[in-house]
Amino acid sequence: MLIAVVSSIIFFTIVAIALTSSSTWPLVERDFFDGPTFWRYLPVIAGAFVTNIQLFLIAEILVLGLGLLVAVLRSLSGPVFFPIRLLAIAYADIFRGLPSILIIFVLGFGVPALGLPGVPGDPFFWAVVSLTLVYTAYVSEVYRAGIESIHPSQAAAARSLGLSQVQALRYVVVPQAIRRVIPPLLNDFIGLQKDTVLVSYIGVVEAFRTANIEQQAHFNFTPYLALSAIYLIITLPLTRLTDYLVSRDRRRFLAGAR
Repeated sequence: MLIAVVSSIIFFTIVAIALTSSSTWPLVERDFFDGPTFWRYLPVIAGAFVTNIQLFLIAEILVLGLGLLVAVLRSLSGPVFFPIRLLAIAYADIFRGLPSILIIFVLGFGVPALGLPGVPGDPFFWAVVSLTLVYTAYVSEVYRAGIESIHPSQAAAARSLGLSQVQALRYVVVPQAIRRVIPPLLNDFIGLQKDTVLVSYIGVVEAFRTANIEQQAHFNFTPYLALSAIYLIITLPLTRLTDYLVSRDRRRFLAGAR
């Protein structure tokens, strides 16, 4: 531990000296690391970040349910369920294959431009829809991996007790699968939280849009640093929680293998 601490201090000291000794450092410090500008705009950007949190929470709740539904539909066996499986596969492949920003643009600008009666034109609504469609596709694959990791004997035992295929999935397979996929689900939700900034391109005034407005108004990039700090405060604890859960599952697996 002592060697690690000393080597870290030496490394970061060398990096700091290399940066600050550059002839252009005063310019970089003024435009990116201006302290008064940082503290002046941090509360403003933090206030706008509430919109990002709202987007994230609404989309996350929808994604958790819809992703599981798509995964279960794709896991149904038998020729009678082939059309349903085909639709679930097509949905996951299409929305994982298209760039998120493209889906946000098409839905955020294209659908309201049609002027269809009863169709909302609120950018926030289409931001939630876009993020939900994209991340449902990713999360459904995480759920499917968890379902397929359950040994077939579990479903067979449930069927032998008189449960139908759907009941076996609901009461035996899916509960075990969900417990196994919590760490990768958290990784997807970290990505969802970060991707909420993409909806700024369709007019949603959230944290990134606010930082961009302040940067263009004052020709200083420090507001982006304030936004970065907010995101790190939110995502780093979740990242550490994910790593802890992965390590705990690995320890349990190794203990069971013995």
